[in-house]
Amino acid sequence: MTHRRAVTGAVLVSASACVMAWALAYPAASLAPALARAVADGAAVLTLGLAAVPALDTGRRREEFIRRATAPLVTASAVWLIAELVRLVLAGAETAGTSVTGLGIPTAVEFALHTPPGRAGLISLTTAAAVCVLATVAARSGTARVVAVGLTGVGIVGHPLTGHLSNSPWGGASITVHALAAALWCGVLAALVLTVEHRGQWARVLPRFSQLSLLCVSVLLAAGVLGASVVISSPSDLYATGYGRVLSAKLLLTAALMVLAWRNRGNWLPAARAHRTTAVVSRSRAYSELALMAVVLAAAATLAVTA
Repeated sequence: MTHRRAVTGAVLVSASACVMAWALAYPAASLAPALARAVADGAAVLTLGLAAVPALDTGRRREEFIRRATAPLVTASAVWLIAELVRLVLAGAETAGTSVTGLGIPTAVEFALHTPPGRAGLISLTTAAAVCVLATVAARSGTARVVAVGLTGVGIVGHPLTGHLSNSPWGGASITVHALAAALWCGVLAALVLTVEHRGQWARVLPRFSQLSLLCVSVLLAAGVLGASVVISSPSDLYATGYGRVLSAKLLLTAALMVLAWRNRGNWLPAARAHRTTAVVSRSRAYSELALMAVVLAAAATLAVTA
């Protein structure tokens, strides 16, 4: 499977998952904001992964990772920038109670500057633009990569901090940690698929990614449980409300993803480390995890815009 086909497949899977999650949440969520959020979040996650993935290798081999990750990083950050702009306009129109075409520039500016969701969108928009510029003009700089990782992290946590859990200090902290851990786990695996070409490279970097993913999963589980306990007041909320139904679906999907990741850790990792698995097989196993990750991220995006 070519990278272009893989990206196309990821977009289609995410869009389909958004529609299904919207149907679960209906009428508490709107489809257009959910789709915009899914595209923006997916692009941000991939941007973070591509900026961070060279750290899994060392020496001259890291330079090869940087070279291969540069073009996808520019593309991902540009898509993130455009998606954030679309999301900002949609959110402004929804807040103003008007259509996108009826949203005037003064109203849009007022929303962006004087409301918490607007300022969060503006921060994400600015960080996406900054990462795109850094990836374009300072592609080989290690310092620029570190800065890009930090900026992307800021852009990722901006929206969760102004969402459903913003009124709770514990909830805000938990959703921030949860979002970053999930983004790092999913983004780095996606970046590996786009940058690793040979069996020897998989043998070197997959064990390091496995250690990273184990840490990310542990952190996102703990933070996710804490965040859910703030929002869900009784078990009936998990099926009686649109938010609860989408959350339940996300929990089930996350559980399935962890089972798949654990099986891959037990089978794929030893074989790859011993050079007994081809690059094609490694990519196929990564695609199976990424497909489920795309569904989970789409559910999370819909959850974020569900009342």
